[in-house]
Amino acid sequence: MRVAIIGGGAAGFFAALSAKDHHPGAEVTIYEKSDKLLSKVRISGGGRCNVTHHCTEPRKLAKHYPRGEQFLRKAFERFAVRETISWFSEHNVELKTETDGRMFPTTDSSQTVVDVLQEGARKRGVRIALHCGAKAIERTSDGSLRLMIGAQDLRADRAIITTGGHPSPTSYRWLAELGHTIVAPVPSLFTFNMPGEAIRDLMGVVVPARVRIVGTEVESTGPVLITHWGLSGPAVLRASAFGARSLHALDYRFTVQVNWLEGLSEESVRKTFSDQADVLARKIAANADPFHLPKRFWSYQLDRAGIPMDRPWGTIGKKEKNRLIDLLTNDRYQVSGKTTFKEEFVTAGGVALNEVDPITMQSRSVPGLYFAGEVLDIDGITGGFNFQAAWTTGFIAGKLEA
Repeated sequence: MRVAIIGGGAAGFFAALSAKDHHPGAEVTIYEKSDKLLSKVRISGGGRCNVTHHCTEPRKLAKHYPRGEQFLRKAFERFAVRETISWFSEHNVELKTETDGRMFPTTDSSQTVVDVLQEGARKRGVRIALHCGAKAIERTSDGSLRLMIGAQDLRADRAIITTGGHPSPTSYRWLAELGHTIVAPVPSLFTFNMPGEAIRDLMGVVVPARVRIVGTEVESTGPVLITHWGLSGPAVLRASAFGARSLHALDYRFTVQVNWLEGLSEESVRKTFSDQADVLARKIAANADPFHLPKRFWSYQLDRAGIPMDRPWGTIGKKEKNRLIDLLTNDRYQVSGKTTFKEEFVTAGGVALNEVDPITMQSRSVPGLYFAGEVLDIDGITGGFNFQAAWTTGFIAGKLEA
């Protein structure tokens, strides 16, 4: 049996290893259009490779995917985080869990993951062909698949498409011509650009907060990182993922509302100030922060509220306090544009999931054709979830079940 894997990324390699493990006699070849293999694996997690996330219950795990939750629930019942940890352990790569749940190799090096995948392919006899991009694919009368790869006209009994996500719809044209519906790709996992906003002077400051996109239902709570271009951090990236399509429709121009106290109400904040009034009255404003916010951030908000930092807190009037409370619970900024999160470009879009069987990853319309990874309309938030989807769909596709 000849098996063609189209794409040399995480899903492609995992699918190839799975295919050889389940079908040792198969002739498996990975076709990669560039001269680089596993490029996303190499840069992931700042070069450490965020392999997965320590969320071992499939239904909870699936909730971290803005697109693909229902589809992945079924897939995760077959191969999920526990199986991923075991697989890497069996291949002498131990993973460690950090406080936020992200899992990395104990070596803190993505090269460890690259090496185990490439060595696994070598040992299993997987062939690798570089500079071989797929141009077309069709089902032949004898049931095999005809592939136009580069200048070659090839035949395969099975093909697994693992070409990843692409920002341009034209990159999916050859799959659309095969009869598959392509959900238009838009960016996911991006930061908010806020040119002209003074808060950018606080670059490097992190504040736990709740962010809301005004005019939409998009909301997210978690650390917000202030950068030289605007806002980033887990809460913003999560909002960008779940709001990928609505923010695209707004042309990335919108108002973001920020509660810098993780969603505390004005009433709760006012009560905190009231309950600690006696203690705060003896302090200057710069030291009268009952919420223990970063010093630079507290000073920034005092300045915006018109409260001098050296002014005794007990002399501050009701109007100024109300202004400060509003800034802490209902701050607003104008967003004009986005920036991709580091080099880890993720798209929302790809092959429509209702045309793929989540139990086998086989096309519902083209027998013998399978999909895995970001080429599907699946994307997760940051934290190891996108790689977990690649391992899961790659492993299942590699079983080549009908």
